[in-house]
Amino acid sequence: MLSAVPCVHTKLLPHHSCVATPVGAGSAGAVMANRLSEVPESSVLLLEAGEDESDISDVPALAGYLQLSKMDWKYKTEPQNSACLAMAGRRCNWPRGRVLGGSSVLNYMLYVRGNRRDYDEWERHGNTGWNFDALLPYFKKSEDNRNPYIARNKRYHSTGGYLTVQESPWRTPLATAFVEGGMELGYVNRDYNAAYQTGGSLFTSYQTGFMIPQGTIRRGSRCSTSKAFLRPIRGRKNLHIATNAFVTKVLIDPHSRRAYGVKMVRKGRVIVVLARKEVILSAGSVNSAQLLMLSGVGPRKHLQHHGIRVIQDLPVGYNLQDHIGVGGLVFTINQEVSLVQNRYENLPSVLRYSLFGSGPLTVLGGVEGVGFVNTKLVNASDDWPDIEFHFVSGSPASDGGRQIRKVHGLNQKVI
Repeated sequence: MLSAVPCVHTKLLPHHSCVATPVGAGSAGAVMANRLSEVPESSVLLLEAGEDESDISDVPALAGYLQLSKMDWKYKTEPQNSACLAMAGRRCNWPRGRVLGGSSVLNYMLYVRGNRRDYDEWERHGNTGWNFDALLPYFKKSEDNRNPYIARNKRYHSTGGYLTVQESPWRTPLATAFVEGGMELGYVNRDYNAAYQTGGSLFTSYQTGFMIPQGTIRRGSRCSTSKAFLRPIRGRKNLHIATNAFVTKVLIDPHSRRAYGVKMVRKGRVIVVLARKEVILSAGSVNSAQLLMLSGVGPRKHLQHHGIRVIQDLPVGYNLQDHIGVGGLVFTINQEVSLVQNRYENLPSVLRYSLFGSGPLTVLGGVEGVGFVNTKLVNASDDWPDIEFHFVSGSPASDGGRQIRKVHGLNQKVI
């Protein structure tokens, strides 16, 4: 079980000054604050609009209960006729973390680095230093892999980092059946976050295949970026963390185009924070773009429509993409081994989780298998799969329609 000791909370003056100010203490901001405060001479102020995590957020199987809570910004997509057709009002829920740890507190904890070709494409488009081989040392620096059969691949994995990665210590028979089913179809059971030695010193990267998923958990409990990167360093004198700090604007000099601070609202007071060196936007893919536009950086016509002074005309947010998830494939089985609510939300399961960090409550939001496959639309020899399977040992009806339906935003006709 993870420690429940909270992070440091800072009392701010009307005008506060520091060297670096990361805005947003989520998946990126927590890491930035940790690394920046390694330099004793730096003064780092980490700002977060939400509060600390709750005890419920520790429990992996209860991930669905965190969405639409006070730790979620509760965003929704716009009504559309090409997607979200089974959702209420044709709008999908779009969970974003408003809490120390950000969306790493709300997500289903799957540890998937992504396909190396995506990173290599970023560099090919001009983002020097963003290829997979250049970033791999940073993945390894953060990782503390607790599964020996995975951690022994030292080229792609590491131990001793801040972020704990491991498989769930408990699984249903369906998880093994899923992986074996993929193997019967000709796919390989492999580590989708690594590569394999094919002879001599030559390594070939493979992602296509089936596997029991790796997750950001530690001893059966969620390991968010707050738990991983902030709690161990809460005693650093040069790190200050302010919760309930809602940043409304990045202060930018219109002549030099240099950011010199932020304006925020905290406990009913407007506070200006001055940064002597840099302001770091780490508020997530949605709120970082929003803050830039509120600060005068964005599409000119859009900013002028809202009466915002334009500092720089840029297509901020125009290439935002999110993956489409299709959850309609549900099957009945002939044994009572699936994750139905009354089978795991009971006293024996709670005791097993509390005492031993095991049992059905440690399943990664219900996801027990992951598979990457190629459709006929891609070249399978490229190992750049275009479909990812999440195998869930349950369904939206597993709780009788009480909560899963709500967090997925399903309309009344679906269940």
